[in-house]
Amino acid sequence: MQVDLTGQSTRRWVRRFAGSESAGAVVLLVGAAAALLWVNLDAASYDGFWDTPLAVRLGDHLLSLSLREWVNSGLMSFFFFVVGLEARREFDLGELRERRRLVLPLMAGLAGMAVPAAIYLAVTAGTPAAHGWGAAISTDTALALGLLALAGVRSPAVRAFLLTVLVVDDLVALSVIAVVYTDEVSLPALLVAVALLGVVLLARTARIRAGAVYAVLGVATWVALHASGVDAVTAGLALGLLTWAYPANRGDLEAATDLVRAFREQPTAALASSARAGLGAAISPNDRFTHLYSTTVALVIVPVFALANIGIPLSGEVIARAATSPITLGVVAAYVLGKPVGIAGMSWLVTRLSGGRLRAPVGWAAVLGGGAIAGVGFTVSLLIATLAFSGDDLEAAKLGVLAAAVIAYALSWLVFRGAAALPEKALLGSSPVIVDLLDPVDPVVDHLRGPADAPVTVVEYGDFECPYCGQAEPVVRELLAERGDVRYVWRHLPLTDVHPHAELAAEAAEAAARQGAFWEMHDRLLDHQGELRPVELVAHAEALGLDVERFRADMRGRTGRDRVAADAGSADRSGVSGTPTFFVNGRRHHGSYDIASLTAEVTAARARA
Repeated sequence: MQVDLTGQSTRRWVRRFAGSESAGAVVLLVGAAAALLWVNLDAASYDGFWDTPLAVRLGDHLLSLSLREWVNSGLMSFFFFVVGLEARREFDLGELRERRRLVLPLMAGLAGMAVPAAIYLAVTAGTPAAHGWGAAISTDTALALGLLALAGVRSPAVRAFLLTVLVVDDLVALSVIAVVYTDEVSLPALLVAVALLGVVLLARTARIRAGAVYAVLGVATWVALHASGVDAVTAGLALGLLTWAYPANRGDLEAATDLVRAFREQPTAALASSARAGLGAAISPNDRFTHLYSTTVALVIVPVFALANIGIPLSGEVIARAATSPITLGVVAAYVLGKPVGIAGMSWLVTRLSGGRLRAPVGWAAVLGGGAIAGVGFTVSLLIATLAFSGDDLEAAKLGVLAAAVIAYALSWLVFRGAAALPEKALLGSSPVIVDLLDPVDPVVDHLRGPADAPVTVVEYGDFECPYCGQAEPVVRELLAERGDVRYVWRHLPLTDVHPHAELAAEAAEAAARQGAFWEMHDRLLDHQGELRPVELVAHAEALGLDVERFRADMRGRTGRDRVAADAGSADRSGVSGTPTFFVNGRRHHGSYDIASLTAEVTAARARA
């Protein structure tokens, strides 16, 4: 019998593609190509469609915008909301939680906008086009990070550095829109918007989680900002910045488990609602909204924005006019030269003036490559261009943005390709990383595997009954077999609310450790995760050739209980709530635990060490 798995394989491929960071860049480029094709085949159809008015009426109040304006001011609010979420996450959990590390990316981000603005103003000096300098300063964060992934740069450190710099970029760019490209501001409406954001802050502080509350407040803030004359997309960024991020608390997770268990025992609508609320309460609002919106924004909203705005008739006349236009030349020069010079130059200057106390968390090759890819301007640049220009000037600005993006990507690719031939430190640098593991490894107490003096230490918090720990175990063994520069530490974190035998299995491993056989028992328990009842644990001890009577006595006396509790306590102090959780040289490993991901993290840690 033949089974057709084509549909299933296709769905798996789609899920993998949608989950990749490069997916957003690919779909955005498809949207831009579709816009260019559409407008060059039928310009009247393209312009007629996007200029179609769409009105919303509520009583005597009418809000009428063209479809393009609904996309630029409405849908793009979700884009900036996701940008705000990422910025907040970096501030709460990422590199910026150590506040002194904010100085260099702040200064580099500001210089990465000031230098391009100065270059653009120099090129367009004495012409009316100088007013459009705002279109030459802002990087498209999502597209830049997506193209970085397409260029083969997978380093979390490089991504994090670029993200922290571009967060500043986004904040300043929206401020420029609000201050420079807003003709008239209605102060009462603006004060209403600020008051509504204050209500959002109070609701966050009171830990109100009802999504409907924030949806109403968000829409009201958007309407108030639109009425004030300030670009309403600012509402999205502000709401994102007010959405805190924090690691899941083990107590909240256990409470959620109890609610799910209650629903399993009595499946009623009321208990289903309680279980959903409990699951939502167990994670931070930032995580919840990021999961809810990031994929839609990357794969739908931003490509639609490109489709609505990038349509340029590519006739010989248009291209010839743009080739000599100070707007096009200014935009290209600003992005291609100004961004890397501003970001890399200011990073070097801050490092030099601080005597090395403030430095980028990556190597200089990554700083230069990141500065080059920051020359990819798209969403905000086009947004400002539509506010600053019209007609032929707008077409020239759009062509400049497109040309700059292509050149910037090529330059970044060349920099990172050249860096691949240099020592790893050129990319990763030697800046000390933030340590997430609060209880350092103690060779006397911890269970170690591998060379005691290895430069890289991988710590895993695990649960012998956790199926994901079982899946990770072969990866860890392969990592240790392939590399001689890694020592591995196992710490217990039995999730007793979901794995009833996990704590006893951890104590069995400690009982085996008293006979010098911790790792033998560790491997056996993970290989037999369905056999963790007391009689089966004794059988494992017998199979390993342990003194069974002594093992029984240690299990009855629960001699390993304190050690297991100590490991669980150290997990709580480091914000660990689930298994498996890995730390590489004290830095928490985020993402998957496949061999490629862990090897990349270990390689980076080895280079820094």
